This record gives sequence, C-alpha cells and structure tokens, in this order.
Amino acid sequence: MISVMPTLDLTTDGHVHTSLCLHAAGNMEEYVEAALAKGLRRLVFLEHFEAGINSPRRTWLTPDDFEIYRREGARLQQRYAGRIEIGLGVEVGYNPREVEATLVFLRDHAWDRVGISCHFLEIAGRHYNLLSRNEQTLAAFSTYGVDRALAEYFALLAQAVEQLPGTVLCHLDAALRHHPEIAPALAAQTQSPVLERIFKLLAAKKMALEINTSGFAHHRRQAYPAPALLARAAAHHLPLAIGSDAHAPAEVGRYFNFMQ
Repeated sequence: MISVMPTLDLTTDGHVHTSLCLHAAGNMEEYVEAALAKGLRRLVFLEHFEAGINSPRRTWLTPDDFEIYRREGARLQQRYAGRIEIGLGVEVGYNPREVEATLVFLRDHAWDRVGISCHFLEIAGRHYNLLSRNEQTLAAFSTYGVDRALAEYFALLAQAVEQLPGTVLCHLDAALRHHPEIAPALAAQTQSPVLERIFKLLAAKKMALEINTSGFAHHRRQAYPAPALLARAAAHHLPLAIGSDAHAPAEVGRYFNFMQ
C-alpha cells in the first residue's frame, strides 16, 4: 500500500477506453459490467480526441465514432440508472497548431469530464506517439533527444492547461514511459519551473490532477504521477481524480487497492 492524499475517490474509475479508439478491446457495456463487478459507483469513459495529427496509425475517434459513442453512452445511462453512474468524457490530445479546432469540438457537445493530455510530439512534420512502445518510435525519440522531447512535452502540457477548458490533467509524467532512458531524464526534470507553472495553472482553473494506476502495470511499478511530483502538487491543494486508463474490461479499477 502507498499513502496518498485523502481526496481520492476509490469508488470512481474516471478514465477508461474502448475498442472505438482502435487500441483497446471491448465495448462500452462490457466496461460497465466490469465496473459493477468491482463494486464501483461511477465509471467515466474518456475516449480520445485528436486534431491535425500526422501519424501512420490512428488511435483516436472520428466524428462518426463520437456519434456512436454518445448514442451508446445514453443508452447505457438509461439502462443502468440506479445501479451505477456512467459519465461520458473525452481525453483531448493537445496539438498547438489545432487549438481553435479543439475548442470548436469541445463547444459542440457537453462532456461529463474533459481530460487534457498530449500524446504526440511533432518532429520534422510527423507526429510521434509519446506513450508508444513501438521500437521505431522509441528510436526516433533517441535521435531527437529524450531530455529535449520531455522538456517540450511539459511545455506543451502547460500550454494545453492554459488554453483548453479541461477538468482533469492526464499523464503528467507518463511521456516516453517505455523509453530506456526516461528515468534519468525525468529525474532531471522533476524540479523544472514549467512543472510549477502547470501546478499553478491547475490550481487557478480548479482542475484536478489525475492519479493513473496504469503505472503499476509498467516497469516503474507505481502510479502516475510519481510521489515527488504528487508532493509538489499537494502544496497547491489540487483535487485528485483516479483512473485506471483501462484498455480492456478486466482492467477497470485495476490497482485501486494499492492506493488505499
């Protein structure tokens, strides 16, 4: 067990994906049933939105996918009313070239949760997935420079929090989590002034910081963000929101017992 701040609601999984995003398995109802089996009182879907990303693999929803998502979500909210609260949210990937398009998307529909993240870094006109384990992608970041990429990632997160109307910041320190050089690079960035800026922006906008338990499934064996960053966040009295980042129904609520 690890100690966390007491504002963590372990009865809510606020971050799950489905097969709609093309890199997860299972339909929405299977996630709802999994949440019920875990005894959760609330489940929030947080499907991916990206704009203007030049990548050979799509890992986000199309406009048609979002229509399906909203219709199925409404059906499930009605069917499971009184048994579990179901939220329909969106995880917005930040692209500095597409801020207006992103704002238009967010204005078009009401969301129960808006997660802010940054999954892609543009290098020489192409976007590379910062959370990928693909060997070619990791090699591209090695060539570009892991320290450089991580510093740019944090700068983009600060811009995203400043410019987008989010409710929770996702993946604070998960960038390049599969890269063999990430540990020393992250340690060097822990006291970066841009992180202090992010925390101040979150506090000013009353945004939550996500505790993402998917980290226990990776080599670091702890939730994101790391304890040192959580300690800095605590000084700003930030609210916390826990999420499993489930990409399969069996992963709903995973490792929540480690957070008690």
